[in-house]
Formats: sequence, structure tokens, C-alpha cells
Amino acid sequence: MKILITGAAGFIGMHLAQRLLAQGHDVVGIDNLNDYYAVSLKQDRLKLLAPHANFRFIEMDMADRAAMDALFATEKFKRVVNLAAQAGVRYSLQNPHAYINSNVVGFLHILEGCRHHGVEHLVYASSSSVYGSNTHMPFSTQDNVDHPVSLYAATKKSNELMAHTYSHLYRIPTTGLRFFTVYGPWGRPDMSPSLFAGAILEGRPINVFNQGQMQRDFTYIDDIVEGVLRVLDRVATPNPAYDRGAPDVASSDAPYCIYNIGNNQPVELMTFIETIENAVGKKAVKNMLPMQDGDVVATYANIDELQRDVGFTPQTPLVEGIAKFVSWYKEYYRLA
Repeated sequence: MKILITGAAGFIGMHLAQRLLAQGHDVVGIDNLNDYYAVSLKQDRLKLLAPHANFRFIEMDMADRAAMDALFATEKFKRVVNLAAQAGVRYSLQNPHAYINSNVVGFLHILEGCRHHGVEHLVYASSSSVYGSNTHMPFSTQDNVDHPVSLYAATKKSNELMAHTYSHLYRIPTTGLRFFTVYGPWGRPDMSPSLFAGAILEGRPINVFNQGQMQRDFTYIDDIVEGVLRVLDRVATPNPAYDRGAPDVASSDAPYCIYNIGNNQPVELMTFIETIENAVGKKAVKNMLPMQDGDVVATYANIDELQRDVGFTPQTPLVEGIAKFVSWYKEYYRLA
């Protein structure tokens, strides 16, 4: 079938496109190739997809309404995976307008395209950030997510609300995936694995926030992609047991669903750093710093619903995933 991937030059988008192309699907990828991080990395990811005859890339900004209308009208996609977003919690404190343009306005254009052109399933990226400063662990899709602590998180929560509205009004099947700290080869340079590995290899100090008293549910890219593929093939349907008097907040009497997708195994930040040190073969020089605005102390995904509905079980231990990541990082950035 013909599938649209937004953010196709991104970390998750590129890996997902590779798997869909290997399965024989026609994939159209769009990306605005913005300079939030090195455009050269995005272009190098696209070079891996370019040899596939059933892949086409279009440089496009989702906030461009006319371009998005024309794209959907011309291509007639069966399914859409929306991974494009202005990413980064800390950057949202500096450039809030970018988050509204991409994550809210752009997402509206995706929903409108699906509405008017018969898309049979929209899968979109939400984020563990929607849980804010929630201290109930592990994070459950039944938890309240009405108190985001960054604009980035607020835009992701907005996506979930907007998706439900379109599922309710127009019966568009939508599934939101709350990603938990994805890492692996071709990962973003602003994320902790790249920041730590690069600094350690080059002998620079690393910044360790909240004095290292943090946990993250680090999830390897191959596991994430496997989960996305399984969800894409399970078109969202109304929950027949949905009770408006006692609503299940992760489903609906509309064709709408929300899942956590993570490793279900949080890791202490200092353990994570030690794992990178071991893979690199050098110790890190650490700058111990206080908590940053908009950040959270811990993330931990309850993935029971995803396991139940699509059989998702993460397969990649942290040591194995970090070894693969560090090997790629050293080769790509030509660091010994």
C-alpha cells in the first residue's frame, strides 16, 4: 500500500521507512529539513532510502496548508505515520512558536488530509513528556496527563485531543504512541546518548542534570519500529466496552487509541553513563548540575496494553543497544 511518513529524514522516520520499504510498500516521505540539528545528518539518512525504487522524498513543511492539501489530493495514501515535530523539551523554552507551527498547525493539516482523502489509519507520535511531573510509576495510559511541564509536552497532549476530535467527528481511525527515550544508530545529536558518547570520546566533560538522580526508560530503535509496524497494521476501532460515565482515557467509542511504547525497564542515569563509558572504553568527566526547567525526574512505561493488543515486547538489552549505537557513532563521526 502507499504510506506517508512525515519526518522521514528524522531518526525514527528513516528507520521505519527502511522496514516498510523492505516489506514492499510504497513510501512517500516528507520533511522540512530544518536546522534544529545538523541538516547533513538528515540528508545522510535520506541517502540510505534513496536507492529504493518505491521511495520518494518531498521536502515540505507540514505547516504549509496548500502544499499539504495538494499532497493528500495527489497521492491518495492508505495509511499515514506522523513523526514530524519540532522536538526537544529545552528548546521549547527558547523558540515556542516553532512548536505551535509544526506540532499543532502541522498536525491539523495531517488530520484534514486524512479526513478529506479516505486515509484508513493515522498513527502519530505522542511522547512520554505528556506525563509531566507525574510520580505514579510506571506511567499508565490511564494516568492523568493534564499538567504538562513544557510546551513540547503540551503540544503532544494537544495532538491526542485533536486526534480524538477527528476520530469522533469523522470516524478517522487514529492511534497515538507515547514514545519513551528512543536511542540507537542515526540518533539525534541533541539527545543524551550522542552528547555523552561524543564528549567522552573527545575528552570533554558531560553535563549530568539533577546531580544524576534521574531515570529514563531507554528504548532501542529496532524495538520502537517493530512496535510502530504492529500498531500500523492494527487499525484503531471503537472500544465496545467504553463507558462515558467512567471513561477509559486511552480508548473511546470513536476509533481512537493511545499506547505507551517503551522498554518497560527504567535505567538510572549514572548506570546509563557507565554503560556508554564501557562501550567507549573511557571514563567520563562529569559536570554535576541541578535540574533543568521543563525536565522530569523519571520515565517508566507501562506497556501492558501494547503487549495485549499487538504482542509488543522489547528485545534489546541496554548493553547491546548501546554497543551498537557507539559503534555507529564512532564510524559516522570518524572518532577512534
